[in-house]
Amino acid sequence: MDIPIPSRQLFINGDWKSPILNKRIPVINPSTQQTIGDIPAATKEDVDAAVAAAKTALSRNKGADWASASGAVRARYLRAIAAKVTEKKSELAKLEAIDSGKPLDEAAWDMDDVAGCFEFYADLAEKLDAKQKAPVSLPMDTFRSHVLKEPIGVVGLITPWNYPMLMATWKVAPALAAGCAAILKPSELASLTCLELGEICKEVGLPPGVLNILTGLGPEAGAPLASHPDVDKIAFTGSSATGSKIMTAAAQLVKPVSLELGGKSPLIVFEDVDLDKAAEWAIFGCFWTNGQICSATSRLIVHESIATEFLNRMVKWIKNIKISDPLEEGCRLGPVVSEGQYEKILKFVSNAKSEGATILTGGSRPEHLKKGFFVEPTIITDVTTSMQIWKEEVFGPVLCVKTFSTEEEAIDLANDTIYGLGAAVISNDLERCERVTKAFKAGIVWVNCSQPCFTQAPWGGIKRSGFGRELGEWGLDNYLSVKQVTQYISDEPWGWYQPPAKL
Repeated sequence: MDIPIPSRQLFINGDWKSPILNKRIPVINPSTQQTIGDIPAATKEDVDAAVAAAKTALSRNKGADWASASGAVRARYLRAIAAKVTEKKSELAKLEAIDSGKPLDEAAWDMDDVAGCFEFYADLAEKLDAKQKAPVSLPMDTFRSHVLKEPIGVVGLITPWNYPMLMATWKVAPALAAGCAAILKPSELASLTCLELGEICKEVGLPPGVLNILTGLGPEAGAPLASHPDVDKIAFTGSSATGSKIMTAAAQLVKPVSLELGGKSPLIVFEDVDLDKAAEWAIFGCFWTNGQICSATSRLIVHESIATEFLNRMVKWIKNIKISDPLEEGCRLGPVVSEGQYEKILKFVSNAKSEGATILTGGSRPEHLKKGFFVEPTIITDVTTSMQIWKEEVFGPVLCVKTFSTEEEAIDLANDTIYGLGAAVISNDLERCERVTKAFKAGIVWVNCSQPCFTQAPWGGIKRSGFGRELGEWGLDNYLSVKQVTQYISDEPWGWYQPPAKL
């Protein structure tokens, strides 16, 4: 199936602009390893132009065009974007699949979520108007106080390659709903659909400069965006190492950041479960999106009394997963995004083996696929807590397993990580699930499932998984500044100082 790859430039100030240095980056289809197109490579000069356009967008017509326009005005644009995404769903999903490697069914699901996210924040933008001037109760009747919520300003949004358009939308939609102007810097490994978002913005007539899209490498485009003095906030999703660099850059200007970083999330399976239901959730929790999920429950902690039977059941489920080109009907596992990721994942597997772990299933390229960055779904057993595979994020379809005998032991194993994004528990004992939920050190907990995500619910972690929350009302708050307004309403003088003598 030949899918035309649009040739785009950078999206700055409402139009397509060639990178100032005219550099471009090849786009490689991870299924075929073929170069299928290229994207523009922004540098500091382009970042400066995009930030200037965003600043102008906020000040144009004294802010009336965007920043201080009513939420209802901004909502109309967000709904128009949602409608265009729905209209172009098939085209966008195919681009996402050949760019990132995710199965076409997943990519199509992502596009539904993209449209839904823009719709959700359109609703919140409208509701924002009614929340302005919310009164604050004061203990003195000589004063009246209220609160204004105002856009933070120019925001830099740096997003990953595992959900290219969806992760961008998680940031773009609330930022625009709040009245901010944004510069989006998607990952250079999967940027095609994010560039198409620029075309959609042109088609719906989004005011120039409100959203600017810069593709390019992290050091050349992301770093100057994070450290730019006229960017008022940075929101980042990606690795903990890059998040730390962004936080360091922002600290020089006391600039707020929100970070959604790595994870090594646990899934506890107790002995009272339906083995097949639990096996499917365990597989989905680690192998969905080709295993490339920051919240993947990649540490399976299973009760010792069912471990052997449960793992045997999991292997049978895994053997039934269709691994293929993402565009093939029924594909449930595609290639990982790049050669670098492919080699990194296989290195994790070989290191685990050399440290004494057992590769129960998978661990290499599927025999029927001679090209592409494909890795079989992999289960690793005989794991100790000192091993790399237990401690470090793989970001691929690799699950490591430990057994437990008591609830306390399971909780200790679950929390044995520097990360704290997600955690899951599967048990028919709901009181036990409640205890375990409270004991988990994580920002997201799933009970009798793994990975479901809803635009209405908060998303984010603790510890080295970052801070701040996306989605829901919390996502909008990320891009709003709170202003307190207090008025003295008494006719009497304040009376603190002795008045001067009357002449």
